[in-house]
Amino acid sequence: MTTRFTLNGFWLSGPTYKVGLMLSLCGEDFAYNSINLRAGEHKTPAFLAKNRFGQVPVLEDAKTGLALCQSAAILEHLAAELGKFKGDGAGDLARAREWMFWDFDRLAGPIYRSRAQRFGIRNFTQAIMEMYWAEGNMALKVLDEALAKSDWLAGSQPTIGDIDVYGVVAYAPQAGFGLEAYPAIGAWMKRMEALPGFIASDGLPKASRP
Repeated sequence: MTTRFTLNGFWLSGPTYKVGLMLSLCGEDFAYNSINLRAGEHKTPAFLAKNRFGQVPVLEDAKTGLALCQSAAILEHLAAELGKFKGDGAGDLARAREWMFWDFDRLAGPIYRSRAQRFGIRNFTQAIMEMYWAEGNMALKVLDEALAKSDWLAGSQPTIGDIDVYGVVAYAPQAGFGLEAYPAIGAWMKRMEALPGFIASDGLPKASRP
């Protein structure tokens, strides 16, 4: 049986993880193309034909013929196509999208960039790192306060908003952010990790597979 979805990505990539997590939670098998970013495979003509931005992840959907990039757009596509993690009605989905935009604006940058610094991929000044530290903790505080009032970010069940935000918070310890001060986030992460089909952030394939 032909696999509908092919994920092109890199196993250390947070955005790639978000898409892999969504597919796994939806119970969808997927082919995987490992893209070697250090070797510049994301800038080759063959890859740019799939994604003009030269970034990972890219999801190829054999049923619709789409090759989509940007993890948030991919999560929305999967929710619409598979009918899962959409919440209970349009209001929940709109709120989930609100959290996804907030994540990109406030949370992802400080955590992903701090992680890249610690991994030796980036070389920011001390002043910039202090700014990311302050901004990241401010965002985590906002998230913790929201989750102290509700089990999930949008409605009474997990949505693509939870999957999107989890795909950033999962890397907070690697970025140097301690989560002990955010008990509601910790409890929410345990709820996410108890969902059927959950895979950890190190659970993506490290090599291509059909």
